[in-house]
Amino acid sequence: MIIPRKPRASDEPDPAALRYSAAWETTDASIADARAAVRVLLADAGHHPDQRPSQDAQLVVSELVTNALRHAPGPGGLALEVTPDAALLRITVRDSSPSRPELRAYDVRRVGGHGLQLVTRLCDQLQTIGLETGKQIVACLRLPRPAA
Repeated sequence: MIIPRKPRASDEPDPAALRYSAAWETTDASIADARAAVRVLLADAGHHPDQRPSQDAQLVVSELVTNALRHAPGPGGLALEVTPDAALLRITVRDSSPSRPELRAYDVRRVGGHGLQLVTRLCDQLQTIGLETGKQIVACLRLPRPAA
């Protein structure tokens, strides 16, 4: 279950940015809800859900949240932020596992394990930050400026 988290002062570097955040206690978080959250947030920023920027963002969020749920048994969270000019989406996924994600070599014979390859190709920046309990993955996705 995803529980929206109230923003704290330290979470708000830019008051004009659009934000969404959620937290979960166990693996019962909904990946569909995470995709819907990024879709709605980007629509609010002027990016149509049927266009590629929104679809790419939904794929990145889906992959990162899926990995957090699959590889970390405890609590986690998702934070989304769109810059005021709607040209950058910052996706932060926090989980309870200290293990860093492992980018595996591409293998057409392997079933699964290709999500991080997709994420690195779609994002301009991907960073893993170790925390006291677990880690957070921060992905930055450049977006074309929405049409006026």
